[in-house]
Amino acid sequence: MDVVAEWIAAQSRVIELMTDADPTTWPSSVPACPDWSPRDLLAHLVGFAADVIDGDEPDDHNPDWTARQVDTRRGRSVADLVAEWRGLTTGMREWLRANNDRPINDITIHEQDLRGALEVTGGQDTAAAVFVRDRFVGRFGESVAALPTIELRGGTWVWRSRTDTEPAVVVVASDADLARAVISRRSEAQLRRWTVVGDIGPYLESFAVLGSLPDQDLTETFG
Repeated sequence: MDVVAEWIAAQSRVIELMTDADPTTWPSSVPACPDWSPRDLLAHLVGFAADVIDGDEPDDHNPDWTARQVDTRRGRSVADLVAEWRGLTTGMREWLRANNDRPINDITIHEQDLRGALEVTGGQDTAAAVFVRDRFVGRFGESVAALPTIELRGGTWVWRSRTDTEPAVVVVASDADLARAVISRRSEAQLRRWTVVGDIGPYLESFAVLGSLPDQDLTETFG
């Protein structure tokens, strides 16, 4: 995967999302990030890039760090935020080439968060989306290693926590839903509905790798 190309492509898609949408139709909060409005989430993405370039990136991406990105840009228009973000593109390109691919996680995850809020499907089959899915399902696999085998079965993608035993738990959903489930973007109710074999209960904590599972069902597929 060309991380630089994927990051820039995701940035372009998010900018298009935010500039094409009518702000009067936006929800007051992003369902996947209920403390933030769509404009707040854009402010975070801009602030994330600025902080990474400046060398200010804590390992835990703690709430105080992300809140500061939003708070320092509060009241600014979408156009102003987009202009700042575009001005950071060259710096991010250079940083990604010189350092690591970690920033692809944030922009890929939050693009879908925004799509869920604005009800615009897209960006689910990119190289970055597959990369992030595989990265986080690896972490999920480590977390459930002591549990009986679980299988995530999508339309074209199938993953098992172990290959030497038959699955005790099988979760069947779309590839896109499963990719979002392993990054804490699907509710317990959704995971239970999609479980066709066994009890998903012991595995729920491992799905909550990026925080508590959402209280409401989430989707980014519309139309």
